[in-house]
Amino acid sequence: MRTLYFDCFAGASGNMILGALIAAGVDSDDLKAELQKMDIPDFELELEIVDRSGIASTHVTVRVPKERGHRHLSDIEKIISGSALSETVKTRSTAIFRRLAEAEGKVHGISVEKVHFREVGGMDAIIDVVGSCIGFEMLRIENFACSKIHLGSGFVEMSHGKFPVPPPAVAELLRGVPVYSTEVEGEPITPTGAAIISTLCDSYGSIPEMLVEDTAYGAGTRTYEKFPNALRILIGETAGEQTSTVSEQLILLQTNIDDASPQILGFVMERAFELGANDCWFTPIQMKKNRPATMLSVLCSEEKKHQITELIYRETTSLGVREQRLLRDALARQVIQVSTEYGSIDVKIGMLDGKIVNAMPEYDQVQEAAREHGVPFSKVRDAALAIVNVSRFAATK
Repeated sequence: MRTLYFDCFAGASGNMILGALIAAGVDSDDLKAELQKMDIPDFELELEIVDRSGIASTHVTVRVPKERGHRHLSDIEKIISGSALSETVKTRSTAIFRRLAEAEGKVHGISVEKVHFREVGGMDAIIDVVGSCIGFEMLRIENFACSKIHLGSGFVEMSHGKFPVPPPAVAELLRGVPVYSTEVEGEPITPTGAAIISTLCDSYGSIPEMLVEDTAYGAGTRTYEKFPNALRILIGETAGEQTSTVSEQLILLQTNIDDASPQILGFVMERAFELGANDCWFTPIQMKKNRPATMLSVLCSEEKKHQITELIYRETTSLGVREQRLLRDALARQVIQVSTEYGSIDVKIGMLDGKIVNAMPEYDQVQEAAREHGVPFSKVRDAALAIVNVSRFAATK
């Protein structure tokens, strides 16, 4: 799987991400041509190779006409959805801005629809976000991971006054993300950078096992003495066999329902999995007035949250959905194919330190083979597991 790893030793911003992608091979003319598919004013991308404590880094400045007023989320979504950009770029870009709106809304105590985007709603910020998503697509990035994020220290001046680093919106965006602070003053991680990374990344920590094909640096605007203010990205193929666990940031969506048909709930579960949910389950509960009810729980990535929330509202009688961000530690997983006397069966295995510690044959394939050969389900399942167990024993010798 083609993976991009954000190494945020100096934080990250929208133009740092854009600069790193251009340094990694995204053609700036092709990038500009794609950005022009949006109905936006004329703009320029000024590129410069700069020195950041001895590291040659690409600095990007987005030049746009002076703007008046502020945009709402709906304004930005209209710009993106009405463009001729690819669906992948539209989906990623919209998810990033919606995450920004949700963070700002929570900080200010208002609904997402009422959020006024200031700096992050400017045309330069839109170009940073959408341009980054275009760059990801041009580089064929399928998977995103990130280091712990450097927050910096001190205070930052904002439109509402002077706030400690990280400012409130950034702190909200980084809930569930591992961070650290040093004596370096300033705001290394900006709202735009935090939104892009926290929306797209599923795991945080050390560099995953990967065959590195390219490294590139995107420069921040500030310069520090003996500290490289740059974002490093590593791009390559993730190794097929992982040797450690992976930390994933997931979202748990829950709602209590006491007036919906079981048929509707069953349909919602099927659609949730079709939309890409990691898991979905029902819990019997007792609600007010002694009504038997069902708690619907869906576990999903940030990227899928909006679609699944919309599914719940459209298909059930729910008037509200609870949201909780979770950091899940999971075994590295892969699917292997084993040959049994009943045919080939896919087996999902969990790996720890290079060894198989868990295995489960694919249910549908086991069921089909059992019916075809007229044998019990357990016989086919055990035949597949026996081969995996032999492989596990051989690997330990």
